[in-house]
Amino acid sequence: MRRSAKIAVGLVAALAVLLGVNALVTGAETKSAEVTVPGGRILGLRGGALQVVDRGPRGGSPIVLIHGFTAAIDWWDRMMPRLERKHRVVAVDLLGHGGSEKPSSGYSVEDQADLIAEALGRLSVRGATVVGHSLGGTVGVALAERSPRLVDRLVVIDTTPTHEEGDLGLLARLAFTPVVGDALWRIKADFAVRKGLEQGFAPGYDVPEAFVEDVKRMTYRAYDESPSASNAFVDERGLEERIAGTGKPFLAIMGAEEQIVDDPRRALAIYARSVPGAHTELIPRVGHSPNVEAPAATAALVLDFAAPPGRRFSTGYPPLPGERGKRAMQDGVQKRDGVRDRP
Repeated sequence: MRRSAKIAVGLVAALAVLLGVNALVTGAETKSAEVTVPGGRILGLRGGALQVVDRGPRGGSPIVLIHGFTAAIDWWDRMMPRLERKHRVVAVDLLGHGGSEKPSSGYSVEDQADLIAEALGRLSVRGATVVGHSLGGTVGVALAERSPRLVDRLVVIDTTPTHEEGDLGLLARLAFTPVVGDALWRIKADFAVRKGLEQGFAPGYDVPEAFVEDVKRMTYRAYDESPSASNAFVDERGLEERIAGTGKPFLAIMGAEEQIVDDPRRALAIYARSVPGAHTELIPRVGHSPNVEAPAATAALVLDFAAPPGRRFSTGYPPLPGERGKRAMQDGVQKRDGVRDRP
């Protein structure tokens, strides 16, 4: 073998060793819990320490907020002031996210649900309207299955009933590739993180800097294992079947300009067909994160759904902001294939 070829082989071997070592180090990284949002507090629980925010009147009926993958409590910032006027609102950082602990294990959907159940028990919260965004919706379903007394009704936001993904982009796909993903995690730049997050909103949405920081707080283990755990949970049994089995009142909300879910209308139609009494809402001009992109409209839907039956709007639809008292059909709301649309 010529000297130049030997050098090339040696370099490739050295690179392979470095990548392997990096994968071991990155995969073993853990982080302790820390307060990252105003009003946050850390609950030390058996399965790990969670950051929670607990706001609103203690006598108000509880609303529990569970964020999505790579997100954190701050993704609810524009909704919480609208919810906490009359409700006790508890927002939770999932394990591996936000200010919660980032351990080496515990990222299955069942483990996440059990940990939230323990947190709610510590806070004396039960009979809540549980609202989950994306991955948080899947965890909310597991919570309703495993701790039914804690959940009075269930809302999922851009959570598909089956394992379905749109085009996440090349960088996102590479990030989940063994060894390569570990290496990319070590050198990730803010612009690359922001580019990946853009898929979670309608085209052209300006991703807040705080959301980039939320991703950077994660460990690679939490980043890699959380979505695969969600996929395994849904592949085992579809969410529509799980939700129907709980018997809980159910509302599904999705953004019409989804970039992650291939067909949000189809996802809502599955819920409408499969879950008795399901309510479905498609919000226009927003993407995968209506809680961020359309907080007023999303909060109005949640508040209407959480209200006692005698105090809900007769049509089942809350009016859009500034239009209180108008009938839903006068607002141009249409229903097709069991899916209700906002104009």
